[in-house]
Amino acid sequence: MFNKRILTIIKRELQTKLLSRTFIIMTLLVPLFLFGIIGMQTFFVGIEGDAGTSLKVFTEDNSINTMLEKAFNESDAVKNDKYKIDVETVSAAELDKILEFFKNDLLNNKISGIIFIPNNALTDKSVQYYSKYPNNYTILYKIRNSINTVLIDKYFEGKSFSEEEISFARKNVDYKGFRVSKEEAIEEEGFGNQVLAYLFTFLLYFSLLFTGTTAMRAAVEEKTSRIVEVLLSSINAKELMTGKILGNTITALIQMFIWLIPVMLLISTTWFVLPKELSIGINSFHIIYFLLNYCFGLLTFLGLFIMVGSIFDNEQDAQSGLFPIMLLIMVPFFMAFSLRNNPDNTLGLISSMAPFSSIIVMPARMTLTDIPLWQFGIAVAVNISVVLLIFALAGKIYRVGILSTGKKPSWKEVIKWLKFNY
Repeated sequence: MFNKRILTIIKRELQTKLLSRTFIIMTLLVPLFLFGIIGMQTFFVGIEGDAGTSLKVFTEDNSINTMLEKAFNESDAVKNDKYKIDVETVSAAELDKILEFFKNDLLNNKISGIIFIPNNALTDKSVQYYSKYPNNYTILYKIRNSINTVLIDKYFEGKSFSEEEISFARKNVDYKGFRVSKEEAIEEEGFGNQVLAYLFTFLLYFSLLFTGTTAMRAAVEEKTSRIVEVLLSSINAKELMTGKILGNTITALIQMFIWLIPVMLLISTTWFVLPKELSIGINSFHIIYFLLNYCFGLLTFLGLFIMVGSIFDNEQDAQSGLFPIMLLIMVPFFMAFSLRNNPDNTLGLISSMAPFSSIIVMPARMTLTDIPLWQFGIAVAVNISVVLLIFALAGKIYRVGILSTGKKPSWKEVIKWLKFNY
């Protein structure tokens, strides 16, 4: 039962954690880190790694050479002097000799690639690309449209089609995604929700691991320094464990709330306007559920981490007990990332309501698709059941383990502790 002694431990934990340099630094550092990752990604994407590309284009049909040269010269890559493209005519029988002649230039990066456009490309659009790096999609993407345009123009040459019809044939299909939900309105959806799914997944993964391992180290330190023996003179072990878990949970919730302020401002105010392709389709219910779900995650994993910390006398020994707990966080982390293309697949559906995995998978899934309330309800009920079970098991192990010193206990001994009646 909750009492004044537990409240005293909670206050002690809050005073220690909230005013610590680590808490302040991490609260400020994580948002900066996230913005830094986004900034670096934008920077690296913006760097043109294909500048100075030199291509040799060989065709069997001399009549398309002039058309190709014109198309390439009108492309941005050539206009900006990043690409140098030479067009020549060669027969298929001579191709092997050409490749042998330019082989050293290809291997020494003097030439980026050789493109061969055979006669049958006018019917099946099959083009061959020879390079040291044949899967360089940056180069292929930038020259594809120019070659495609020429092949289409040549194919329709002399046929009774208007320029408008040929222009339509040149165009690629442009897909736009619209989310269909229970809401009356159907709105176009950009990539904002996918970014948010990654953000939620990363925050949960990082925070649960960091908070849990920190609590475990504190438990080991208090045990080895005998501070816990002083504390247990005025409070029982279960109350001490409960106070520590609740204190750490409140601290982590405050930190997470601060991290989510930018997201809350985006969905609740007009202070910031995102580009349409980055619009976010969540509301306050999702934020509240995320925080509630995070609270369950903290109670669950802090119980496990503190339990492991109470078993061992030093951090090195405690590492042997960390791996199973880390798997319970890491496996759902990778599951959440796999939901991008189909959040309603069987794995995503089950893992979003299963013990342990729902803590990380459900927040990612709810940003990508509409989830019925009953699924949220099942996830909450499962999480509450897991928390109660963890508290019961961890309480028994913590009571015995926190006072045991000397020989490193085996897992068989730890299981015996669960059978002790007290």
